[in-house]
Amino acid sequence: MSREYAHLSDDELLRLADGELSSRRAARVNKHLAGCWDCRARLHQFEQTITNFVELHHDTLDSRIPPAAGPRALLSARMAEASAAPREHSWAEAFQAFVKTNLGYAAAAVLIVLASVIAFDHVASRPTSALQPVPDRHLTPGAFRLVSTSEVCTETYSDDAEVVPASVKQRVFQEYGMPPQSQNYELDYLISPQLGGTDDVRNLWPEPASASVWNVRDKDALENRLHQLVCQNKIDLATAQRDLATDWISAYKKYFHTDRPIEPS
Repeated sequence: MSREYAHLSDDELLRLADGELSSRRAARVNKHLAGCWDCRARLHQFEQTITNFVELHHDTLDSRIPPAAGPRALLSARMAEASAAPREHSWAEAFQAFVKTNLGYAAAAVLIVLASVIAFDHVASRPTSALQPVPDRHLTPGAFRLVSTSEVCTETYSDDAEVVPASVKQRVFQEYGMPPQSQNYELDYLISPQLGGTDDVRNLWPEPASASVWNVRDKDALENRLHQLVCQNKIDLATAQRDLATDWISAYKKYFHTDRPIEPS
């Protein structure tokens, strides 16, 4: 069978859809399509797949999916852990196999390229300016373990983030676009361990240590106050965790009844 009457390749159909074929080759491909239902159907499938993906991204995903920075930090941690263990297939290989099975190789290539561009755009747009006294909620939404009020009030937990593994600390600083040895910043928990907080990357951020107001000392004072109120049954543990994770400065003002940090006596 001559090349003119053979089925067109996926790559050729995709290049036609993208307008990448020469005028002569495009004319020959279109002539073939005029008499080949199978190739026309495949071309339509590729075009519909791309159209659906673009519409979903612009009309639905952008407005409903939260920024990917925080989950990306967790994913980075999980991937780093997984890299040390034996594996059969990488996530990229699994993704390619799934998409190729359902959409065809050409459509898979388009989705992979688009996903890569979107991911790169998120990373490239990540701010690296000086940090504020509160963390980026997308990078550090807070994470806590399942623990009872009785446990947090009877057991002792260290709030010293220096005990966090160096690899975790490095990932946290990288997510914030900073070197781990950044001066005037120290790793801190958003939700303190004494209130159920964990050393998950989602619960850690580089906190300015030398700020004149709303500094490490002020946050420590708030954590102690919240722990005291929880153990006195004046507020529940979930409320204390939520207030810390949402905006610890607002929580400080709420529980200390002041707009400015209280000077130590």
